[in-house]
Amino acid sequence: MKRSIKILVILSLILSLSFTIVPVSLAQKKEVIKGGQYNLSDYQRLTGTKITKFNEAPMLTELVKQGKLPPVEKRLPDEPVVQIPFEEIGQYGGTLRGEAHLGMGDKTGWWRTIHEPLVYWDNLHKQIHPNLARAWKVSDNGKTFTFYLRKGLKWSDGEPFTADDIMFYYEDILLNKELTPTFPTWLTMKGKQVTIEKIDDYTVRFKFQDPYGYFVARVAEGWDLYAPKHYLKQFHPKYTSKEKIEELAKKEGFNNWYQFFAKKSDWALNPELPEMSAFKTTNLLSSTYHIAERNPYYFKIDPAGNQLPYIDRVRRELVSNIEMIVMKLAAGEIDFQLRHVWNLYDNYTLLMENRTKGDYRIIKYAGLITSTAAIFINQNVKDPALRSLFQNKQFRRALSLAINRNDINQLSLKGLGEGCHGYLTPSHPAYVERADKSYTNYDVDRANKILDSLGLTKRDKDGYRLRPDGKTLAITIDASTHHLPSIDIMQLITEYWKKIGIKAEIKAMERSLFETRHPANEHEMNTFTIAMSADGYSGDLAPNTRWCPLWYSWLVSGGKTGEEPPQEVKKLWKLMNEDFYATTSEAKRIAVLKEAMKLHGDNLWVIGTAGVPWLMGIVKNNLRNVPESGFPWHPGAPGVFRPEQWFFKK
Repeated sequence: MKRSIKILVILSLILSLSFTIVPVSLAQKKEVIKGGQYNLSDYQRLTGTKITKFNEAPMLTELVKQGKLPPVEKRLPDEPVVQIPFEEIGQYGGTLRGEAHLGMGDKTGWWRTIHEPLVYWDNLHKQIHPNLARAWKVSDNGKTFTFYLRKGLKWSDGEPFTADDIMFYYEDILLNKELTPTFPTWLTMKGKQVTIEKIDDYTVRFKFQDPYGYFVARVAEGWDLYAPKHYLKQFHPKYTSKEKIEELAKKEGFNNWYQFFAKKSDWALNPELPEMSAFKTTNLLSSTYHIAERNPYYFKIDPAGNQLPYIDRVRRELVSNIEMIVMKLAAGEIDFQLRHVWNLYDNYTLLMENRTKGDYRIIKYAGLITSTAAIFINQNVKDPALRSLFQNKQFRRALSLAINRNDINQLSLKGLGEGCHGYLTPSHPAYVERADKSYTNYDVDRANKILDSLGLTKRDKDGYRLRPDGKTLAITIDASTHHLPSIDIMQLITEYWKKIGIKAEIKAMERSLFETRHPANEHEMNTFTIAMSADGYSGDLAPNTRWCPLWYSWLVSGGKTGEEPPQEVKKLWKLMNEDFYATTSEAKRIAVLKEAMKLHGDNLWVIGTAGVPWLMGIVKNNLRNVPESGFPWHPGAPGVFRPEQWFFKK
């Protein structure tokens, strides 16, 4: 298993480089791959076959007969994408009982399922395929990236998709400070923002001032770079009277036009929003059932000329907790679930035992969640006494030494994992074991001695250490209720830290609240996974709001806001947000990751606990074309499993 993962990771690095250094057309490949997607002309040239007729779902044929839809040939682009099934040509029809969800704080789960980037990795993270863009070109030593959109693309309401939709997203959303106060870091290089130019209706050019060798690969990971201008301009003051927009906003309870615009541009809040995905939301995420129906203008077909998707609609149930998801899975009431269950290793035996009853299979995907529950120590915590301690690496080392990771592995992960920080998967060529295992040996005596040496020798009546200001040394750990394993593990952590005289408590909260607290610097510590993309990069380990919100603000703003970080954090930022992405050299990228690992291993800004090398997916037996292998990396999964070609086998 480890050897196969290592081979795939190395291949992903090599292939990612080849797709970002020079323009590459998949037509140069000699064969198509399962799960791959190709321009129609490339597919026909590669296979020697001709697709002369397009077919559609019966429900759409009926709408065509009624005059409510144009014929399928008019709805598809000039050159559709040919999606190669993982198993076989599918059958139309059915409702997918998709991933159960926990509410608005969980909406990224659906976005990851149906997003449509300009270009797209395959499920093994080996090749980048054309998607909304039929081709791309890299020039100017990796500083300029040109994407060629396919002609005839249409939004779900039938309106044309063109370069104007990308320019609207860039000029009127990203560059509008009221809508986007902070420009996305992934669209900057060395602190300088991208410039996007429209060449013609189907060509756009992204220009950076410095080389950005990994840019195409980042686009392919799943980030959207467009918005429906024809629809959203009616809510934007550049195109519509601000007075008129604010009048509409007040009717819906908003004080400002940009709050109103944010709602109208959010698929989870506005079912009228046109989309480019295979399934169009028709019932809101906040409803008992979030429902999305097939997009009649979807731009992909299968090798037989059948317009995708195969499935008519997706119905995702709103549930109150993760335990209910497990119950529904065991009872066979969900057709596909990856989110929320991928790390429920303590339920693995239960789910295995109910496979026949529930009529499902369990798929083990390559694991890129390297720590099931890491502790992010807020270096900018508001409490000055805690800040002084948290910024002391000796204090952080004592916290790590007091954690019994073997115990965590046995009790929370059923012995399926291994104690480590999870700074990188062991199969990656940049893995540094010494850094990943630094201060992970369980040594309470040594931890106590370190704390004593820091002057924390006085205790309260309950035996907890006193801070320099005389207060009990108490720490609150924020946790999200959507992530049960981290809560279970933190309960063990509180017992471990009690043995070194530290009083810790868990503050569990709904995901949306959890995600607002750390950017606002309201937390002391929080717990979450350490996740990485298939190339080994982890945004959890780069300076971020989980463990240094004020430093992050300073770094992102170029020193205009926040607080200036120490030199080592500046170095880490440069390594992970500039050097890693700028280089086109595999060897340099590996060296960057090694250096980042060493910095974390020495400083322990993030303390990992234990991780399992695979992730669990639950799939009904009659749901086919779901791949049996792949990398569920952030933010691409499960979209990289191409749900548009899933089908129910009759």
